[in-house]
Amino acid sequence: MFSIFKPLIFSLDPETAHDLAINSLKLNILPKNIFRVENEEILETNLLNEKLPNPIGLAAGFDKSAEVYNSLFRLGYGFVEVGTVTPKRQLGNPKPRVFRLEKDQALINRLGFNNHGSETVLKRIENNLPIGFLGINVGPNKDTKNKEEDYYLCLSKLSSYAGYLTINISSPNTEGLRNFQEQKGLEKLLTGINKVKKGKNISKPLVVKLSPDINDEDISRIIELIIKYKIDGIIVSNTTDGNRENLNDVQRFEKGGLSGNPLKDISTDLIKKFYSETKGKIQIIGVGGVDTGKAAFEKISAGANAVQLYTGMVYRGPGIVKEMKKDLISILKKEKIKNISSAVGINA
Repeated sequence: MFSIFKPLIFSLDPETAHDLAINSLKLNILPKNIFRVENEEILETNLLNEKLPNPIGLAAGFDKSAEVYNSLFRLGYGFVEVGTVTPKRQLGNPKPRVFRLEKDQALINRLGFNNHGSETVLKRIENNLPIGFLGINVGPNKDTKNKEEDYYLCLSKLSSYAGYLTINISSPNTEGLRNFQEQKGLEKLLTGINKVKKGKNISKPLVVKLSPDINDEDISRIIELIIKYKIDGIIVSNTTDGNRENLNDVQRFEKGGLSGNPLKDISTDLIKKFYSETKGKIQIIGVGGVDTGKAAFEKISAGANAVQLYTGMVYRGPGIVKEMKKDLISILKKEKIKNISSAVGINA
């Protein structure tokens, strides 16, 4: 059905189409069983101490304010990440701020952490408990004077209802945010996070979301700090604010973070580098150009324990997870791999 409606959906402004998708999912009318596939049990895996039905997750950025996560679980996602959530409600950057690069199967966004704020998100999740493994992605408000404190506030407030929490230090659309990936900034932030965890008795797994634009020489330093401060995992990677030179679409030079197919090989190569250095000590969630079972398998075999997508769903619709599960099962059978977890890192 998505292929029938796609021309109409793509005639709308991307944000209008997104709002329409959110409102449609609120109806929650699609039966869960239509998104199941045969032999799905071989996709069962573990992520951050949680058993998942499959390793395909929805990345933060779609359900920014935790409005439809349970409807998304019904589409077949193994896990869902909401956010980025900031302490206070935030409108984000001026419109237009989302651009479809159809020729490149990509998006550029400069949304700027638009969301309803931590208090509203907390109340929503309290009143509608997750039916699956829910991640909550957190970040600072644009006008805050102390960005570290914003992370601490969100962790303290939202940890009770999160399966895991993501520390977003890699969006290119909040000024100064990527400074936290530098040695001094990251060490200070992680020191404070550990104090909050101890003081508030927070035991939920924490992951850090990284940029695809980090230099190779930064990898060892980041890994050292991740291990030192007992962070459970990393997400590789967020959107890129570079890599425009080989794109075809006329909108390729819009300012913002690029996601989708052009990011696929960049993020997969980065996953291999992190996996090779960590040797499986840190769990990795792979993101960037995941739109088929083949693309998911490439990231898993490169060292990712699970994958996330967003742009792929924009172009292929809500049935994408079902198709990806079928593809993954076919690949595993062809390769004579009994379970998806056995494929992690085999091509790293």
